Amino acid sequence: MLKIQEYRPQPFIDFTKEENVQAYRAALKKVRAELVGKHYPLVIDGERVDTAEKLTSLNPCDTSEVVGTTAKATTQDAERALQGAWRAFDSWKKWDMDARARILLKASAILKARRLEACALMSIEVGKNYAEADVEVAEAIDFLEYYARSAMKYAGFGAAETTWFEGEENGLMFMPVGVGVSISPWNFPCAIFLGMLAAPIVAGNCVIAKPAEDSGLIAGMMVDILLEAGLPAGVLQFLPGVGKEVGEYLTTHAQTRFITFTGSRAVGLHINEVAAKTQPGQKWIKKVILELGGKDGLIVDETADLDVAVTAAVQGAFGFNGQKCSAMSRLIVVDSVYDAVVGGFVERTKALKVGTGEENANITAVVNQMSFDKIKSYLELAPSEGKVLLGGQATGEANGKQGYYVQPTIVGDVKRGARLAQEEIFGPVVSVIRAQDWQDALDIANSTEYGLTGGVCSRDRARLEQARHEFEAGNLYFNRKITGAIVGVQPFGGYNMSGTDSKAGGPDYLANFMQLKTVTERW
Repeated sequence: MLKIQEYRPQPFIDFTKEENVQAYRAALKKVRAELVGKHYPLVIDGERVDTAEKLTSLNPCDTSEVVGTTAKATTQDAERALQGAWRAFDSWKKWDMDARARILLKASAILKARRLEACALMSIEVGKNYAEADVEVAEAIDFLEYYARSAMKYAGFGAAETTWFEGEENGLMFMPVGVGVSISPWNFPCAIFLGMLAAPIVAGNCVIAKPAEDSGLIAGMMVDILLEAGLPAGVLQFLPGVGKEVGEYLTTHAQTRFITFTGSRAVGLHINEVAAKTQPGQKWIKKVILELGGKDGLIVDETADLDVAVTAAVQGAFGFNGQKCSAMSRLIVVDSVYDAVVGGFVERTKALKVGTGEENANITAVVNQMSFDKIKSYLELAPSEGKVLLGGQATGEANGKQGYYVQPTIVGDVKRGARLAQEEIFGPVVSVIRAQDWQDALDIANSTEYGLTGGVCSRDRARLEQARHEFEAGNLYFNRKITGAIVGVQPFGGYNMSGTDSKAGGPDYLANFMQLKTVTERW
């Protein structure tokens, strides 16, 4: 069995040190010279396949710049990829678990060496600042390392415990399920993209990867790393394309065995619906692993350390411009400390600088025109649902650059049932809700259809213990920000309308991509 040291999460780079800032800027220059303007074709059965039509990736912080292009897959390409993946599965499923894990560890080593390049490309393609990009690449490395180690416990006959029975040998075998499709988001185009691939692949499955249209270059770079690490042809098929075309084709196909999706509630529910319909020739019930949206709340009560609470609110709300499913979009404050907390929150947010990812601004542009227009529509609604305390404008410009810029916005005295307090906006917009007391605050926190992340800032132990059991969130945080789950430390995933609570980066995540066979031999 593969012998490797105990898993430890990657440390983050300290950008208060000037030498690290300079190293990042050097990486930006390197990426601009070598990767910006690059074209990534499809990868089908290990071969690079180009298409007549292309998908274009724009720099969201400077929309006059084309970052690069990818091929645009058709349904014919999807069919070829699916059949090729099933052919590759015949041999890949027979590899030893540790042999598959070695590929993940080799990919991790390559990504560690290219860490700042991957960060820099994200700053340009999706507008992440230095710290946001770095913690994401660290997470991607963690996924590779953690899943490689996790795979070891599933290897061999008898990997799962059974009860002794006289005169027989009984055992359980974990087996890969086949070929699946991975549909990943643009907001974590390195970490989630890699994590969603690494888990099923190390378990012995083959995957067709359809990345988000806005982050095809980052996805292409990650595919190159996996192939460089030795992944056999056909195990990973790279299929950038339009979700309504190739995504729909693959999720409804009779030969798709499993689907992993991270994205919006609406799209996730549609995938779940169509995957549940048995197609002609289909011989299994498809597995569907969904990570959807959130309307995540942070409660601050009258016992809280208010400075800690304000710091948690600013970090949770405006990291990567609120474009995280875990972002704090509701700040729920008990009435007696409402003014103090909200005043501090507004003042701290005023200090955030708006600009480009390359400039390492606190707030950068949102990812695309669709997101910009959606957020703008909520900003227009805001004055009728509360009091705009800060921001409120989608300017489309920052420091002379034309891009998808939205001011960090705080709306006070929003009612719990308002659209701003119930609907996922996915941008730098926070609804502040006044609660009468602690119990009212907890009721407000649980008043949405989502259940992804949440938090409580309080020094009352009884309240924290009550929240531990009653706050409806898959990931719950006390006296800190509600974003930033670390692989293996805080397994991530929500329930209710936030997904299937599959807990990515958790001890049982690989089981989503395996099936069990019981084998009995009578002596």
